[in-house]
Amino acid sequence: MKKLTREEAWDFLTEYVQTPALQQHALTVETAMRHFARLNGEDEELWGVTGLLHDLDYEKYPDEHCKKATEIMEEKGIDPVYIRAMNSHGYGICTDVRPESAMEKTLFTIDELTGLIHAVCLMRPSKSVLDLEVKSVKKKFKSKAFAAGVDRDVIRQGCEMLGMELDDVIRETIAGMKENAEEIGLKGNL
Repeated sequence: MKKLTREEAWDFLTEYVQTPALQQHALTVETAMRHFARLNGEDEELWGVTGLLHDLDYEKYPDEHCKKATEIMEEKGIDPVYIRAMNSHGYGICTDVRPESAMEKTLFTIDELTGLIHAVCLMRPSKSVLDLEVKSVKKKFKSKAFAAGVDRDVIRQGCEMLGMELDDVIRETIAGMKENAEEIGLKGNL
């Protein structure tokens, strides 16, 4: 079974995802996953590639999200570790694959959270993640009207799975996003 390099994963992703916003989301999840891999003493490349590919089918097959990606990845002989993690991020939404490994639980949790953090950044005068604080994200997290498409229950459930407090998950996700602020479009005017 095929493990992917970062470059192979990017080429694979861009074959199916052309929308800049969706590519940016994939890059954001990738950078946060790499950060969490380092925190957990895990394989940064594996976690990063998993984050990069998690929405492989979303642009072309939104009604078959995760299911179509499974088919595509299996046809290409992609290692099942990526396929299982990609499926587990849709747990309770479009799949019944429960996140089990630390990597799967992290992906499940931060997928939605990175979207919320991105939205918070765009509302700030700086338009940047570099000066973002946990309290700013927490305030918007509590406002159901803000970034209404972000499922707060998924984030809460993920924090429970990880055995981490919401504040800590937000802090570490921001820290991961800061590492590649320019690449993910959140350097802003700082």
